[in-house]
Amino acid sequence: MTWKRVATAAVLIPVVVGLVLFASTAWVAAALGVVVVLALWEYFSLGDAIGHRAYRLWTAACALALIYLQWVAANDVSYQLIFGMSVRRQIAGSTGLPQGVQGAFFLFVLGLAALTLWTKRPLVEALPAAGISSSALLLVAFPLSFAVRLHGLGHDGPWLLLFALAITWANDTVAYFVGRAIGKHPLAPALSPKKTWEGAVAGVVASLLMGWLFSLWLKAPVPHLLAMAALGNVAGQVGDLLESAYKRSAGVKDSGGLLPGHGGVLDRIDALILAIPVVWYYWTLVYSPGS
Repeated sequence: MTWKRVATAAVLIPVVVGLVLFASTAWVAAALGVVVVLALWEYFSLGDAIGHRAYRLWTAACALALIYLQWVAANDVSYQLIFGMSVRRQIAGSTGLPQGVQGAFFLFVLGLAALTLWTKRPLVEALPAAGISSSALLLVAFPLSFAVRLHGLGHDGPWLLLFALAITWANDTVAYFVGRAIGKHPLAPALSPKKTWEGAVAGVVASLLMGWLFSLWLKAPVPHLLAMAALGNVAGQVGDLLESAYKRSAGVKDSGGLLPGHGGVLDRIDALILAIPVVWYYWTLVYSPGS
């Protein structure tokens, strides 16, 4: 299993790094859309396992709309068309949510209401379907959509997105191997029996070292980079445990089998779901370059 894990990472990481550093934000948004839809389908399967059937197509469509509108915000586009409606970008501040993103959530609610009232599903499914659909959009698609905003932050954007990816990869890799080698104390045995405190601490150290290394490319004070790495690491570990909780609730080991050695797409990106927004908000609210 370990060699499959390493081989998969060896193939995927260069592709992702190349995309982040050399592609436009539009291409990053398009790639993110594919990843999010795959992750959502795995999340929906977790819901199916406990009898909660989502409104899959509608939720996926709204997730893609969120990503699109984050791209609109990142590129300072005043007017765009989405679902046939003109959406005007209005931001309360550089860190606020575009008006269109809020509108996308409301559009999702309206669609959810229509599907609940006018489809032929049994009424007993109404609440579970609304719950799994809403949680998929809120807990998976929306946080990941901040990757587009992060990438769109001018010259620093691609490096900041790579920063969020790198601290997560460093944590995952070091925590995995240190935990296997010397891990004795379970971190969260009810959720993920193989995770240990030793691995978690080693993962934090690895993320801090990665944060220090990024001082070569991000012109920010090292203490800020270290703080951002530490907070991103903790957020990532929480995201990992959250996804473990979802899988335990559904009674499955992996969210899917698309990535050999890693499980599903959701298994691979679970830490990024919280790490990416934390990096975004730290950079724009706490560090606030140019303010």
